[in-house]
Amino acid sequence: MIYEIFMPALSSTMTEGKIVSWEKKPGDRVEKGETILVVESDKADMDVESFYSGYLATIVVPAGERAPVGKTIGYIAETEAEIEEAKRRAQQPATTAAASATTTPTPTPPTPVTATATVTTTVPQTHSPANNGSSGRVIASPRAKKLAKELNVDLRTVKGTGVNGRITAEDVERAAGKASTTPVISHTAPSSSFVPSFTQETTTAPTASPGETVPFNTLQQAVVRNMVASLHVPTFQVSYDITTNALEELYRKIKPRGVTMTVLLAKAVAVTLEKHPLLNATYTEGGIKYNDAINIAVAVAMPDGGLITPVLKNAASLDIYSLARNWQDLVNRARAKQLQPDEYSTGTFTISNLGMYGVSQFNAILPPGQGAILAIGGTRPTVVANKEGLFGLVNRMTVTITCDHRIIYGAHAAAFLQDLASVIENDPHSLTL
Repeated sequence: MIYEIFMPALSSTMTEGKIVSWEKKPGDRVEKGETILVVESDKADMDVESFYSGYLATIVVPAGERAPVGKTIGYIAETEAEIEEAKRRAQQPATTAAASATTTPTPTPPTPVTATATVTTTVPQTHSPANNGSSGRVIASPRAKKLAKELNVDLRTVKGTGVNGRITAEDVERAAGKASTTPVISHTAPSSSFVPSFTQETTTAPTASPGETVPFNTLQQAVVRNMVASLHVPTFQVSYDITTNALEELYRKIKPRGVTMTVLLAKAVAVTLEKHPLLNATYTEGGIKYNDAINIAVAVAMPDGGLITPVLKNAASLDIYSLARNWQDLVNRARAKQLQPDEYSTGTFTISNLGMYGVSQFNAILPPGQGAILAIGGTRPTVVANKEGLFGLVNRMTVTITCDHRIIYGAHAAAFLQDLASVIENDPHSLTL
């Protein structure tokens, strides 16, 4: 039999994919369940496994090129004798190839992703950490595999530190004796002032020559589609000034335990959303969908352009230290483009922070499928009068919420911001309970 390899749909928003690399070359033996290529979706690089055993007969779409979801990108021949027939089929016009395919009893899948390939969304539990257990198969990220080839590192000798022992690019670099090639800027508050911030990818944009037009990468294309879709939603903004002295004091105490300001703010938002489920809801044609989980997405800029939103799931119910560990793991894997779709597409409320750049206030664009997003500005010293009429200096930040006006009204947004300010100003220690 001859099987077609289709470009899989790796997420609900993916319309095309870029082939990062073929892990096999024409003529190589392919086993069922073995990684055959790596595809860049709109958010991450993902391994694609073969549904069939046989031989990679021919590659139709080479590495570095893009193809729409469902397009034939290669062929697998069940036997060596069928390789030449597969090559001939690849050279036929699409209509002829489709007609000849009817003579081959190839299963017809319901969706392109299951045609001849399946997405590796989790590391199989049958593999042990580090070196893949009894199967001998190395579990590594696509970037780690590529880097291992460049640095002449045998992945079988590398101890993986990723999820379930998966080998990351950083593991390969350590094994090769090199420092990390992907800088991470950790924005922390100076001792004299407080700046709400989150660990972020490098902010350096891709370089280009003057007058050059640089094509959008897959992640940037996804951002474009989402932002254009957002223009069709009627939104409004409400801003609120929040005094952060008490939160600043708490942050200094728990920062040594790995808690970032991102996690503190996400936790504060999450517990406030428990009192305001409408702000965590979603508009649907049939009415308001009240989400059963509070999943806080955090906007993070990627080093090669684009934006990704790692999601802190169940942020209201998890303790602050578990959230901190989860966030660090999400940031590490976002940098290595290892996030799974449900780790960046399941947010029910988003926060975006530009305070570390000295931005005092801004409006964020509402992500599709959510009811609200909170834009967080930097903290600034502000002179205020207390109840006794005495003036004093406090740290304040301005937050601005953008809401879907189809389901959320101004009074709802104002009440949410009031309660968020109350938690941050009067009872931040409750976030650690």
